[in-house]
Amino acid sequence: MQQYTVRLFAGLAERVGQSQVIIETPSSEELTVAQLKELLSKQYPEAKIMIEAAFAAVNQEYALADNRIKPVDEIALIPPVSGGSGIDTTTSQTTDGLYLITSERLQAEDVIAKVIDPNHGATLTFIGTTREMTGAMQTVHLEYEAYIPMALHQLQKIGDHIATTWTGTRCAISHRIGTVGIAETSVIIAVSSAHRNDAYEASRFAIERLKETVPIWKKEIWADGSEWKGVQTGPWNPTEPKS
Repeated sequence: MQQYTVRLFAGLAERVGQSQVIIETPSSEELTVAQLKELLSKQYPEAKIMIEAAFAAVNQEYALADNRIKPVDEIALIPPVSGGSGIDTTTSQTTDGLYLITSERLQAEDVIAKVIDPNHGATLTFIGTTREMTGAMQTVHLEYEAYIPMALHQLQKIGDHIATTWTGTRCAISHRIGTVGIAETSVIIAVSSAHRNDAYEASRFAIERLKETVPIWKKEIWADGSEWKGVQTGPWNPTEPKS
């Protein structure tokens, strides 16, 4: 018998009622991602639709349906991302300090300082804040949750892509988790480059790719309810490369 430990997040964890589950199989043969999801759906039929829609991450990388998994692997199911109740009060960052996830308030000056370069003539900052009204719906606050190690890894990949696509461009991203109130900042992206066009293009790429691949989720809290938010437009496939 083999045991696979699977981490769950956001609405999927809520539906199942726990953030980590164990799947047992009598076979000694390694499971594929598709087989693991099928077993999970049988074990938790109430979450079947969400399990089918989720992508698997194996050792902090998105995995395809036919990828084989070892019981010792770090396995997670990633619902559509958009970015929480599992609040971590610590601050985590990559070794170079450019990519950070924290429950503390974010300051634009701190993020901008990481990308300032004497040879760059353009510095652009994107700041995402909590909006109170969405149509007729009034948001009380947002709650963000992250699969922190993988989120940092994916943020680093975004920065690496920017550095090679727009040569010499520097990027830093800080994202908040936990409760974020109205008009408070949830994400800051700072980009600097020799010329402004590169900064604009790289900044747009960063926020769009963050929403597609970085495992950070937000939960909108209203006066009369709440809802987890995922990808708003188009088919969601974080394994698909973007240029």
